[in-house]
Amino acid sequence: MKKNNSLMKVISLYTGAGGLDYGLEAAGFETAVAIEMDKWCCKTLRHNRSWPVIESKVEEVTSKTILETAGLKKGEAGLLVGGPPCQPFSKAGYWMNGDAKRLNDPRSNTLGEYMRVLEDTLPHAFILENVFGLAYKGKDEGLVFLKTRLEEINKKNKVKYTFNWKVINTAEFGVPQIRERVFIVGSRDGIEFNFPEPRFRNPDDGLDLPLMSSQKQLEPFRTAWDAIGDLVDPNENPKKSQVGGKWGALLPSIPPGENYLYHTERGGGQPLFKWRSRYWSFLLKLHPEKPSWTIQAQPGTAIGPFHWNNRRLTMREMARIQTFPDDVEILGGNSNIQKQLGNAVPSAVGELLGKEIKKQVFGMKVNSLQLSLVPNKNLKLLKINFIKTLPSEYREMLQG
Repeated sequence: MKKNNSLMKVISLYTGAGGLDYGLEAAGFETAVAIEMDKWCCKTLRHNRSWPVIESKVEEVTSKTILETAGLKKGEAGLLVGGPPCQPFSKAGYWMNGDAKRLNDPRSNTLGEYMRVLEDTLPHAFILENVFGLAYKGKDEGLVFLKTRLEEINKKNKVKYTFNWKVINTAEFGVPQIRERVFIVGSRDGIEFNFPEPRFRNPDDGLDLPLMSSQKQLEPFRTAWDAIGDLVDPNENPKKSQVGGKWGALLPSIPPGENYLYHTERGGGQPLFKWRSRYWSFLLKLHPEKPSWTIQAQPGTAIGPFHWNNRRLTMREMARIQTFPDDVEILGGNSNIQKQLGNAVPSAVGELLGKEIKKQVFGMKVNSLQLSLVPNKNLKLLKINFIKTLPSEYREMLQG
């Protein structure tokens, strides 16, 4: 397939802060239109790029308006992309509501809206991103719905969209963060998309067993230190990064890479809490020599991950962990910034998939092994602040 201008154009739904789009941009694509309802995400998008942004719910925007805004005709766009927000398929949905209604939940209609735009615009290829819960074994009605709907689109429009999906742990592709998401990729011309094999490995795996020859060729995971170790400590504004509330003073007594479980009867600290009595992310700290834990979209005062030096992560640090380009600035207050970044697709994954689509689907020559958004190894020495002394104000909590 020959390269043309429209082939590099992207229709972006549920764009959020633009994580997937910045990655596709690094792969040579251009967002021709972005549809997003969150006002702070829209402010961020307009602040950083000149992409046309429609600030609205996708279901309230006609496909005609989308094409006109993008300057495209039906069938011209190279890519339709987006991560429809689907709370019914998230793990949190199970915890809050038991066995969630999923497809019967009106919030799952975002999947149908994505497919509506796909049928109306007929792009050369598409990427759909979603939470890991979409593919739970025995609970995959979301995947079944999408595949069935795609078959209807093919039959009605005489096209040959393929349907290839995979659960990706982003750390296996150079993102300095443990984050699992489902990605679905399809080609209008019937080309089966092959997801690339992991390029990075967990150095802790197989410590007691010999590594396979293929594993030896993989680099160790990129770490939080690789991502943010070169950034200046933001102590010029300590109030913005300090951890307050009831538990802030306890954070320095928790080792890097651990959480409140350190201060239980099974941990190495003091028995302040019962085992598994809190959320995993409660007082969770990064370990500089490991990938970050997943950046949360809805943080609380004591919900991490926190920096190993006992403070909140800055906007730039979270953006680095999400592999956003350094020229992107996330606007808003602390909670708005973290919501935008916590909901985003790591940009390096967008770059990877964009390059693979160009190579596999569009037949272009591209080096998909080289990803500009993956951080380099940071070989500088690091400093960690960790105290073993329990602050006096927590001693009365000791379990007895």
